[in-house]
This record gives sequence, C-alpha cells and structure tokens, in this order.
Amino acid sequence: MNAADASLEWLLENLVDGTPGANHALVLSKDGLKLCHTQRLSVDKADQLAAIAAGVQSLAHGASVEFGDGSGGVRQSMTEFHGGLLFIVEAGEGAHLAVLASDDADVGLIGHNMDELVEQIGAFLTSPPRQFQPARPA
Repeated sequence: MNAADASLEWLLENLVDGTPGANHALVLSKDGLKLCHTQRLSVDKADQLAAIAAGVQSLAHGASVEFGDGSGGVRQSMTEFHGGLLFIVEAGEGAHLAVLASDDADVGLIGHNMDELVEQIGAFLTSPPRQFQPARPA
C-alpha cells in the first residue's frame, strides 16, 4: 500500500468511526474497481460492494439522462434494504464514495459527512478512466 492509499484508508476509517451507524466505506472507480476500503470490509466483500455501487450509479445516471435535466448528473444514490442502507456519492472525476450503514442510521448525518469528506479531498479521490492498450504482436 502506498502513502496515498494509507492516507485515504485512514480518512475512510475516520468517516466510519465518526458517523454513528456507518459500518463500512469504500472508494471505487466509475467502472467498479475498488480503490480503497475500510479494514472491517473483507477484500471479497469490497470487490462485491464496488461492483454493486458502480451498477447503482450507472442506473441512476440513466434515470437522470431520461428523466432529469438531461445532463446525466447524479448527486447521490441511496438504497434502503432490509438490514441496512447504501449511500453512494461522486467523489471526484471517475470516482465514487460508498458507505454501508445500519438501517437505523441518521440518513442526513451520513450524507452530510460523506459530502464533507468529498469536499475536503475530492481531487485526491479522482480516478481517471483507464486507457485501452492494444496487445502487441509477438
């Protein structure tokens, strides 16, 4: 883990520890790759959450294009399910911040704390699109 990842992990841990009801946090690329996550979230669960969060954001983007102002902008997605809540916000260009919380968590506080974190370090969370590299002939 490099210093930037360690700093980001520390900030995610602080977000979860300082937000009652928040259980896990994850930064992911727009295409669903985990970039960093809190320690209590296993690597396999982090991969799974990154894929789910990317899918939710993609669906929300489609809804925004069709039924919003046409810009395709998604500020925040929240999914409430039996036993928990999933929050996802844009966190810089090509990156998202996802938080899993208990179903009795304060929705407003979690959203506020996520927005505050993104505002502080949004540029740090940028994940530029990956460039396709064609295979070289052998």
